[in-house]
Amino acid sequence: MGSINLEEDIRPLSEFRANTASLVKLVKKTGRPLVLTQHGKSTVVLLDVRQYQSMVSSIEHSGSSVGKKSGLLSEGAQKKEGDYL
Repeated sequence: MGSINLEEDIRPLSEFRANTASLVKLVKKTGRPLVLTQHGKSTVVLLDVRQYQSMVSSIEHSGSSVGKKSGLLSEGAQKKEGDYL
């Protein structure tokens, strides 16, 4: 995943509403996430599906507690304490 470009990859939600198709194309083309703001504060992140799947796979393979806490891991992928990979 590319690093966020602070000048190009942070946009207000109103701009996303007005230019959804072009901003989705931008995310797919650059591979960088797009941070959307609402009332001047970051609200959500738009991420290319390939990047998202790569992140989920990495978390699932690592057995990371971050994945468990964030809900990124499915119930079947979550390991109980004491389980080994």
